[in-house]
Amino acid sequence: MMKRLACASLLALLAACGSAPVAPGFYRVERGDTLSKIARSSRQSVPSIVRWNNLANPDAIEVGQVLRVVPPGGASTSGAVRSSGGGASASATPRAAPAESAPSAAPASSISLIWPADGTVIRRFDGANSKGIDISAAAGTPVLAAAPGTVVYAGNGLRGYGNLLILKHNSEYLTAYAHNRALLVKEGQTVSRGEKIAEMGDTDTDRVMLHFELRYQGRSIDPSRALPPR
Repeated sequence: MMKRLACASLLALLAACGSAPVAPGFYRVERGDTLSKIARSSRQSVPSIVRWNNLANPDAIEVGQVLRVVPPGGASTSGAVRSSGGGASASATPRAAPAESAPSAAPASSISLIWPADGTVIRRFDGANSKGIDISAAAGTPVLAAAPGTVVYAGNGLRGYGNLLILKHNSEYLTAYAHNRALLVKEGQTVSRGEKIAEMGDTDTDRVMLHFELRYQGRSIDPSRALPPR
């Protein structure tokens, strides 16, 4: 079976490729962060941050994940809120951004995808053990770009993913395509929606399949929400 998808190196890569400025009152998780560390730096309590972000497991925050660090609909009780990347402070009482600014089941912006491959969905997104969906088909089945974008990773250096492609679509969204038999595009290459970018395979897994992920601001979200009904 495919190894657990919370691979730190992939999360770091996705977060780095898809990072964008966060709104006042929010914080982007960086490597080495813990919820208690974030709570201390934002002068909030851990239970409050857990509640504001509906975190099922406070120990499972991800690099690149955007967290609300001020109360929804109100001003922060802290003196300063640290933003990611530079340790800079916001104003003493930053206005809380609208709830939809946080990456959640309903991101602030949307993306329209096409199915990246024909086949049978054998595993769906659950946000914990499965950070995407798995599509099974015959070896060599074309893997298509789900949306136009730029190839930001093409290789097999990330354990558990085999031959992997990552496409950056804009400052907020990326898609990842794992376990390919062959990669047909290179890093830096621009691809169009529906372009053949790989061939389905079984690298670093025990069956032929495509593992497909969608990331919003570095955080995994359910790809099926952006895919047409099938």
